[in-house]
Amino acid sequence: MPQDAFTVNFIAKELNRALVGGKISKITQTGKELLTFIIYTRNGSVKLEICLSAKGCRINLTDAEVPAPKTATGFCMLLRKHLQNAEITKVGQIEDERIVFIDLDCTSEFERTKMTLYIELMGKYSNAVLVQKGIIVGALKTTAIGENTKRVLFTGVKYTLPEPQEKYSPRNMAQITHIFDGTAGDKVKIISDKIKGVSYATALEIVSTYGENLNANNVFDYLNDENIAPCVTFSGGQPNDFKVRSCSDEKRAYNTVLEAQTAYYALINAKNDFEEKVRKLSSALYSAVKKLEKRLAVMEQKLLECRDMETVKLKGELITANIYALSRGMDGFEAVNYYDENCGKIKIALDKSLTPAENAQKYYKKYAKLKRTAVSVTEQKLETVEKLDYLNSISSHIRLAENIFDLVETEEELKALSLIPDRDTGKKKIVKTTPYRAYMLGGIKILAGRSNVQNDRLLKDISGEDLWLHTQGYHSSHVAIKTGGKPVPNEVLKAAAEICAYFSEGRFGNKIPVDYTKRCFVKKPPKSNAGFVIYTDYKTVLVNPDAHEELRQEL
Repeated sequence: MPQDAFTVNFIAKELNRALVGGKISKITQTGKELLTFIIYTRNGSVKLEICLSAKGCRINLTDAEVPAPKTATGFCMLLRKHLQNAEITKVGQIEDERIVFIDLDCTSEFERTKMTLYIELMGKYSNAVLVQKGIIVGALKTTAIGENTKRVLFTGVKYTLPEPQEKYSPRNMAQITHIFDGTAGDKVKIISDKIKGVSYATALEIVSTYGENLNANNVFDYLNDENIAPCVTFSGGQPNDFKVRSCSDEKRAYNTVLEAQTAYYALINAKNDFEEKVRKLSSALYSAVKKLEKRLAVMEQKLLECRDMETVKLKGELITANIYALSRGMDGFEAVNYYDENCGKIKIALDKSLTPAENAQKYYKKYAKLKRTAVSVTEQKLETVEKLDYLNSISSHIRLAENIFDLVETEEELKALSLIPDRDTGKKKIVKTTPYRAYMLGGIKILAGRSNVQNDRLLKDISGEDLWLHTQGYHSSHVAIKTGGKPVPNEVLKAAAEICAYFSEGRFGNKIPVDYTKRCFVKKPPKSNAGFVIYTDYKTVLVNPDAHEELRQEL
């Protein structure tokens, strides 16, 4: 969300309570616009994250692990030089601005100084500026001397705040009353346009909270009430925003605004990481599939050329049969086709420079070549079709993935196929595994694989009497019912089949056929692709796909 001064006010107060008295022990710049500080406080070590990107600018506490780069940037080295072991004496907010300041007591071998780190959370203009006695020591984003800008930000000049907006104070009741008395129109826009530090999102929350009872007193009370109910709001199950308080029905409560903010960005980052991983894997797979499809098209063309090879052989035989009537220099002749029950005639072209016998041999050689090509290309086509089907099964698992954990072993699978680079080549390989999707119904456990590799492992982990399920005619996860040697109730079988159908290419259809059989009737052919099996003695049930989240278990 574009954090407004209203929200930043609470964040600054909470950071002040958490960080004052703490000492900075480590500073890293883990991204172009991402700074992290490890701070030792009276309650233990905490990690302060400062993100200054156009989207997602924030200052919060986090547990997320981000690998540090091998080399530090100039600004990071500057912060380390001045702020290493510095004590935080105050964290506050510049009034009605999206700027948090951190006052620091800095001690070096030669001097003890006071410095302030300003964190400007202003969208694409977000910045971090280190100031001593009002003079800029350094900034993450600087302006050039000749640049046409209202604020000059480079070492040695006086630090100035952004020009104040011509808006009313959220703490002035008379001014807020004046807004409502003198302005008509969209109340949300009026509040966000006229009151300092209030974004459109906060204004919308205010209007939604009070509805038709909205008035100047409500707005004043909302903006100045210290009682908060921090939460992350959701829309259709997806994180939508984090709020100081909200009237939304779909929300998750937290103890502090910092906790809500941290949780929100953890969800957003997980969602972004997942989408980026899907894009990366899908892109690599798409390229490989296109290459196979192109190769398959070439093979189809070659087989098309071989389609008339029997006619080529026939022409050679008819030349031999009529060789007594042929002579060098003829460019062709018409022969009776003895293999045709109607004894129809066929035209045969000849090379004038060759004898009749040589022309016959030419047709025989062409026939032999076409036959070899047909045999070879047919074998290659079968292998290519099999590999294409395998890649399509991987693609299916990627499309059906719900989170980044579903993609862990699929990524390893693509590395093994050399479709994406393996950065760990040459190192001791650590096998990355994730737990199966697990469900429980009536005391009976149902397991579902997340990838082809997991499907193979699932097959090894279940016993011969357990039930194994797979959709018929669709790529899908392998599903197993742990029977314990006992009969499986119909409701359990139905639920397992619905889960299998949900994690298949038939997810958006209905009446999906799902085959089920005992594990002992499922075989994996030697050297077959991951996830490929053959099975017998099966029955089929028709079900509608269902995720059955209510049965989901954590392993």
